[in-house]
Amino acid sequence: MKNILVIGSTGQIGSELTRELRKRYGGSHVVAGYIVGAEPKGDLLEGGPAAIADVTDAQHIADVVEEFKIDTIYNLAALLSVVAESRPRLAWKIGIDGLWKVLEVARTHNCSVFTPSSIGSFGKDTPHDNTPQDTIQRPRTIYGISKVTTELLSDYYQLKYGVDTRSVRFPGVISYVTLPGGGTTDYAVDIYYSAVRGEKFVCPIGKGTFMDMIYMPDALKAAIDIMEADPARLVHHNGFNVASMSFDPEIIYQAIKKYKPEFEMEYQVDPLRQSIADSWPNKMDDSCARNEWDWKPDYDLDAMTVDMLKNLEIRLK
Repeated sequence: MKNILVIGSTGQIGSELTRELRKRYGGSHVVAGYIVGAEPKGDLLEGGPAAIADVTDAQHIADVVEEFKIDTIYNLAALLSVVAESRPRLAWKIGIDGLWKVLEVARTHNCSVFTPSSIGSFGKDTPHDNTPQDTIQRPRTIYGISKVTTELLSDYYQLKYGVDTRSVRFPGVISYVTLPGGGTTDYAVDIYYSAVRGEKFVCPIGKGTFMDMIYMPDALKAAIDIMEADPARLVHHNGFNVASMSFDPEIIYQAIKKYKPEFEMEYQVDPLRQSIADSWPNKMDDSCARNEWDWKPDYDLDAMTVDMLKNLEIRLK
């Protein structure tokens, strides 16, 4: 990667990925792509170039690619799972119509493309424990359907046109920097905020509901490592399982109580979020990512909890 465009640079993952890429590749080599109304601010704006790169407008994307001599596109534009259920047409327009435009620009301008998939690409008929890399998916949410389509369409461009497409299936992403925006796993971020603020946490996901999660530094590591991987080693290209930790609400609650003994939690289950969570894996098998590009997370639940609490104490002051 020499010159990189991050579409969705002001989002939950995009904002932190843009910063990390600029640390590694230099600020001038990473363009923060944004849409009108969601302009980058602060160090995102000052740390390197920024340009309008609306995923629904192929000409916008092509203009940025040409101007900045882009060779790699991180396409992070999407509506998250819960929000997508309330706006399915917009979710498809951004997630799939937008992806098609990105892939076409990549085909004509010889760019590599990263478009993340998700644990949401699995469905209730998927094996929930040690979910294989290659298995039945069949999701029943528009978010999940769009993520399966993302994997298949990216593979199609790889096979038919030789576009270098790569992606991982992100678990729930936990971060102290940027708040999430309507995902099923958001509770695993919100719970830390409640703990630091001294509030009782009201959990929308039921006890015993296990889901894969990942700490943001490991999510960024996965997104970069897969694009830097030797293509000769890759058997798969899109939809790599990446796992870091799996827990239910009670386990993360107890992990926080080790450091915040006064912390309290109660359950008020949200039926929509719970139904989505129930269709997702308990724990994925990420052996393909480990074997094909040496994936290995740095954080487990306890290490993440210590880091989250420490940094949120600073931020929330």
